[in-house]
Amino acid sequence: MSAIFKILDVATSGMGAYKTWLNAVADNVANMNNTVATSEAAFRERFVEVKPIVGEDSLGDGVVVSRAVFGSADGRLTYEPNHPLADAEGMVRNPEINLTDQMVYMQLAQRGYQANVRSFESAKEAYDTILSIGR
Repeated sequence: MSAIFKILDVATSGMGAYKTWLNAVADNVANMNNTVATSEAAFRERFVEVKPIVGEDSLGDGVVVSRAVFGSADGRLTYEPNHPLADAEGMVRNPEINLTDQMVYMQLAQRGYQANVRSFESAKEAYDTILSIGR
């Protein structure tokens, strides 16, 4: 495989991984205020785990999302006696998700995605230049 095409494949796999990470962060933020009864499990924060794809030449061929990792279902117990789901002691369960952490994850994933887009565009420009030389 041509090195230029390999660069396109690596950048594409990176964009896919970062897109999955962004989707996980969006899901976490969308569900961070879900309140449940203390007898139920809280929404579990989602994390994305990736692993490298190692080719025949021992060089990296990109990444693949290997699995989703979930946070604790214990959540955080809060005292809200007027909440309709509150138990006899007035407690409810909320997810243990920190908005500040999620915003940092979002920025990291967004910048990683943008870096892969730039790599893809640079490789494409190089490929176009190579093709125009033969004209």
